[in-house]
Amino acid sequence: MTSDQVQPLADDPSAPDDALSPDEAQEVRRRQASSHMVVHEAVRLQGEEELARPVVALMLSGLAAGLAITISLLAELYLRMRLPDERWAELVYLLGYPVGYVIVILGRLQLFTESTVTAVLPVAARPSIAGLARLARLWSVVLTANLIGVLIVVALMAGEIIITHEQRLIAIDILQKLPAQEGFKTLTLGIPAGFLMASIAWLLPNAKGSEFWVISLLTYVIALGGFSHVVTGFSQTAFLWLNGSMTVADMLLDFLLPALAGNIIGGTGLFAVLAHGQMRGDSEAADEKH
Repeated sequence: MTSDQVQPLADDPSAPDDALSPDEAQEVRRRQASSHMVVHEAVRLQGEEELARPVVALMLSGLAAGLAITISLLAELYLRMRLPDERWAELVYLLGYPVGYVIVILGRLQLFTESTVTAVLPVAARPSIAGLARLARLWSVVLTANLIGVLIVVALMAGEIIITHEQRLIAIDILQKLPAQEGFKTLTLGIPAGFLMASIAWLLPNAKGSEFWVISLLTYVIALGGFSHVVTGFSQTAFLWLNGSMTVADMLLDFLLPALAGNIIGGTGLFAVLAHGQMRGDSEAADEKH
């Protein structure tokens, strides 16, 4: 038997069936999805790369992500303007919501909610004051850059530079009709948004050519659920603020800060901790077996 042939173990239920030829067994192993430990390591290494990036690189990447994510707002508004005011139309115009995310994530731009899992795993794997400091640096720089990028585009919209006067009035009317919610409700709606965004980062290593559909499906669910995403939602509230339909206090206290807290809880507190805990449990079990 050559060294590249697979010799399945009779007492190993995870090994391919003995009836398979060595080539068939090798093909089965090739087609298997990566284990969660492999995915964990892939995401952790991505996080290490993000934590090591210079501030200037993080700022520029985050700024580009903020500019690009507003395409979600524009795409959704353009679809709404062309559809009747019917209940079913929501299923169609919300298809515009994933557009900005596809650009940002496939373009490997720095979006705050992705780093709630990618950048946290290295810190969870090797806890230290220095690691927490690097995480705080990453989060603060990326979030600030994201919001600045969004604000630039929204200001251009409010000034009728990249949209027409009629489109601006329609956008104001549409956004004013969105259900008003208080800070605590925004926080609770931010938790599933954070969880879903962290899920995207976790699923992409196994997507194998289906990255577009993973991103589109999960962000479409965020839109359908009316969940609060701190960066995308800021584009809506900032637009209303610049048009005099919302105060700074309402924007900060009823949306931005609660959505930020909810996204961190969902992405870090729920997803990253559970994913890391699962990996640690299996790793310890494997060590005991050996």
